[in-house]
Amino acid sequence: MILAERYDAFLFDLDGVLYRGTSPVPHAAEAIARLRRSGRRLAFVTNNSSATPATVAERLATVGIAADTSEIETSALTTATLLADRGISTAFVVGEAGIRLALAEAGVRVVEGSDGGGHPEAVIVGLDRGVNYEALRDASLLVEDGVPLIATNADASFPAADGSAWPGAGALVAAIEATTGAKAEIVGKPNPPILRASLARAGGGIPLVVGDRVDTDIAGARGLGWDSLLVLTGSTTAADLAGSAVAATYVGDDLRALFAERT
Repeated sequence: MILAERYDAFLFDLDGVLYRGTSPVPHAAEAIARLRRSGRRLAFVTNNSSATPATVAERLATVGIAADTSEIETSALTTATLLADRGISTAFVVGEAGIRLALAEAGVRVVEGSDGGGHPEAVIVGLDRGVNYEALRDASLLVEDGVPLIATNADASFPAADGSAWPGAGALVAAIEATTGAKAEIVGKPNPPILRASLARAGGGIPLVVGDRVDTDIAGARGLGWDSLLVLTGSTTAADLAGSAVAATYVGDDLRALFAERT
């Protein structure tokens, strides 16, 4: 049986799976088109809280992949839903447009720092490339005062267009944790909230998580008891797998592995 025929829903990581920086990953667009032709349901999943679904869809379009915004789950969307479900209506935010827009659409009002704007019910930290000392200071003061600390994701770095690593949301969270001694609640991969939300976007059923990172994509799938496909087109190489404590259900050189015969 062809691997893809075993699953109803496919949850795709983005960078390293469908594109690398600004370049398409070979065979990725063809694989997505083939899954669509066969009636499989898809979701596109990213820990990047700075991006809106519209910007993610635009990025995918540049590498030949058509995606509706309803198929896209970001850590910002999952975080906003989590807050709304808990009845949290105000938050202090270290983050960019993606998380701020998601919170606004979920009815969560963003308030300013500890010196004014009211006392928020949560401190939210995501990727913020314009962050300054004052924002980290205010976030820390609020957390020290007992406000819960919630992180969109804990990725210590994110890949820049030239392939270098830049500080990610996890680096900003670490600064606040080091200052306060608090531990953030993490929403993004490998934690269950974003993966469960992604499966719901894809319409449920039997999922396959497709990613290039063992510590986020594969570990997240394994934690939920879901199958996973690790593709060697991104951050993980075949040599890395020898020392990994977490094993993917399947490993493939690229997304053509979805259409290989499996016994």
